[in-house]
Amino acid sequence: MEVLASTDGSGKVTGMRNDDTNDDKKPQAPYLVIGSGRIGSAVARELTTRNKKVVMIDKDVGKVETLREQEFETVVGDLNDPHLLDPIDIKSIETVLVLSSDVAANSTAIGTIKRISKDIQVIARAPSTVAKSELEEAGADSVIVPPRIVADATIRILEHAESVRHASNILDILRSIGDKKLAIVVHDNPDPDAMSSAVALKTIAASVGAESEIVYRGEIGHQENKAFVNLLHIDMDKLDEHNARSMSDFKKIAMVDCSIPGENNLLPKDAIVDIIIDHHPVDMKKIHADHVDIRPNSGATATIMTKYLQEMDIPVNKDLATALLYGIRTDTLGFKRNANPVDLTAAAFLYPLADHEILSRIETPAISTETLETFGEAIRNRKVKGSYLVTNAGIIRDRDALAQAADYLLNLEGITTVLVYGIGEDCIHVSGRSRDIRLNLGEVVQRAFGAAGSAGGHATTAGAQIPLGVFSDTRDRQALMRMAEEVVMKRFFATVGVENGDSDV
Repeated sequence: MEVLASTDGSGKVTGMRNDDTNDDKKPQAPYLVIGSGRIGSAVARELTTRNKKVVMIDKDVGKVETLREQEFETVVGDLNDPHLLDPIDIKSIETVLVLSSDVAANSTAIGTIKRISKDIQVIARAPSTVAKSELEEAGADSVIVPPRIVADATIRILEHAESVRHASNILDILRSIGDKKLAIVVHDNPDPDAMSSAVALKTIAASVGAESEIVYRGEIGHQENKAFVNLLHIDMDKLDEHNARSMSDFKKIAMVDCSIPGENNLLPKDAIVDIIIDHHPVDMKKIHADHVDIRPNSGATATIMTKYLQEMDIPVNKDLATALLYGIRTDTLGFKRNANPVDLTAAAFLYPLADHEILSRIETPAISTETLETFGEAIRNRKVKGSYLVTNAGIIRDRDALAQAADYLLNLEGITTVLVYGIGEDCIHVSGRSRDIRLNLGEVVQRAFGAAGSAGGHATTAGAQIPLGVFSDTRDRQALMRMAEEVVMKRFFATVGVENGDSDV
């Protein structure tokens, strides 16, 4: 059956069907483009450039004739016509692109196509996300929203330009170090994201002949973190009050995976910092440095550092690639927490460069007796109000065990938010996890404990440190437990609007 184009006296297109037409005389092509406006024509031209066979349909006879003159195989047809595909050899069609600007007509055409064959892939055009849902309901396999595509492309261009500026700025600072040293400061008790990011910055500094040293305070806890450092040969220098080398030995200071001097890091609060690179949300009014790059849309600082290495075209060796990939994976909880497309693209770049045997060895270390005891304390002392679980892990030496316990307890049935706290040498450590979409845990923890110490995080993961002050010298364990419960449990429950009292469990 062939659709023949004609016009009435007003120039309106009318269709006359010839049911005797042989199918093998009909146009054949795997790609059918319906709608020859700017987008439809552009798509058809691009497909043709890529040596793809295309047939086009449009209801405007004038456009059809023009396209035929341009050597496009084109037929006349109306999206609202139930016989829309009659002029085409249906068996040859693999994909139909419904690209008119009329949402209702596009929806009708999608229904017509899907009634003829469920196997034909339909890609449709929508002017908005609301219309996108309508076309998906009509049966479209994929829907493109041109304004969104243009916006995304524009943002990518802007982000690339910003990355170029960042790269140039940081290299200028590193070149100015001369024969002095750069201190790369990570937060206390550093995790794989912080450590891998610091190694990446050290690699960048070395690329311009600048010497650097990674410094930290606290302990590297968690069995996986210790294996990470040992297997990947990460060189770090621990500084504390007993190793009081002055930071004046360094010409420049960089903070990686942290951003405010004196908050969970070894720097004094009045320290002058030259470089800050972090992914944690922070009050930008508190941030001061010559180079500031804080990207809360990244799930890990290791993602940001990977982009730097790519932008600067610096070779990434196997150990560094393994470290950065593991840093991204741990901070995004295997790409299930705060992960964004930028984290996935960074991981895709690193994946073929990494040593997967070492990754496997890092991820399966033996669990320590201390960590097991922390788990036990946290399980025994849990208090539950509704879907909130708060628990005291007792006296701890490895604060990373709190995060492990929080991740574990979040798996309990009916629990959506977990807060685990323990008492260290001079402060109460708090670690939280949440999968409650109504709650931003980072904001809750900041409101609850920010005034008493340092606190913050993301919607699904957060932490805090509350100084013990005059209580740090007490040996009365029970008094410390009571004080910790008073500070942590009551403040948290009050902040989330749950009355404190006897637990449900």
